[in-house]
Amino acid sequence: MPIVLLYKSIPHKMQASYLKNQQLFYADDIPVPQLEKNQALVKVELAGICATDLALCQGYYPFEGILGHEFVGTIVDAPQAPERVGQRVVGEINMPCGHCTQCQQGRTKHCSNRKVLGIKDHHGAFADYLTLELDNLLPVADSISNQQAVFTEPLAAALAIQQQIHITGSMRVLVIGGGRLGQLIARTLALTGCDLQVVARYSSQQQLLQQHYIETVAESNIPHATFDVVVEASGSTEGFKAARSAVRPRGTIVLKTTTKAPVSIDSSWVVDEIKLIGSRCGDFKPALRLLEQGLIHPEDLIMDSFPLAQTKIAFKKAAEKGVLKVLFEMNS
Repeated sequence: MPIVLLYKSIPHKMQASYLKNQQLFYADDIPVPQLEKNQALVKVELAGICATDLALCQGYYPFEGILGHEFVGTIVDAPQAPERVGQRVVGEINMPCGHCTQCQQGRTKHCSNRKVLGIKDHHGAFADYLTLELDNLLPVADSISNQQAVFTEPLAAALAIQQQIHITGSMRVLVIGGGRLGQLIARTLALTGCDLQVVARYSSQQQLLQQHYIETVAESNIPHATFDVVVEASGSTEGFKAARSAVRPRGTIVLKTTTKAPVSIDSSWVVDEIKLIGSRCGDFKPALRLLEQGLIHPEDLIMDSFPLAQTKIAFKKAAEKGVLKVLFEMNS
């Protein structure tokens, strides 16, 4: 009986924020998305604005549709799995085809034909409802609040670094960038016990790091050729240059964000045998475990929240220098 009531409560129209011709729009009469096989309909509770959303508005990728890929919500319809209705969930954002060479070789996040929630060929989370494959939806433990769960996707991205590189307590590690993602990267790396420093430009970012006993360093005082691993999370050419200067010979640079302008690599990279690693999405299960165990408390990164009807105000706030996480509250 409760499942039937949930189905009947689903409206035909919803509010959503969408991108068209690099312009943001809000409407309250968007059709609720229709389910395909093995998908669930999720009622979105909270959704976060990230740097990718801001970049899409600047033409980073020619996406048109409903933005947003950081969310927590509740399954309200799932014809192939009715027992999951009512389950609070977060969602892996990549939807692979399962047939291409990358998929067949286990690299599904690099599927040649993948859809990506709110980024590529699939409407996202800045709406009352979204659809996503059942396999992509992971249950959220009762001990994790919505304000924590909404960080699952960026927290998973931060943890991806440690899935690519084994960080030990004896390593010297530098993170360049104290923004939304840089803060989470720093907190996850701090759990390894490594000798960690973070370059954070704004005083509010520095204070937040210091509250978590993470050492900060000024851009002008970064030691030269000292660090075993440098994570570039600023998304700037200056950050890339600083990373190259800071890494030791035979050290590793991890690129966690993209830069707007091209960057150059000279022969010194070969002479010093520098490793360069790109790092993108991560698995959600380790992120959810950290949240459930209380080892990461990301909710102090939230700086403001808005109803979806104030989309342009929210995006303007999120784009301000030094601002960390801005959320949409769908029920406000």
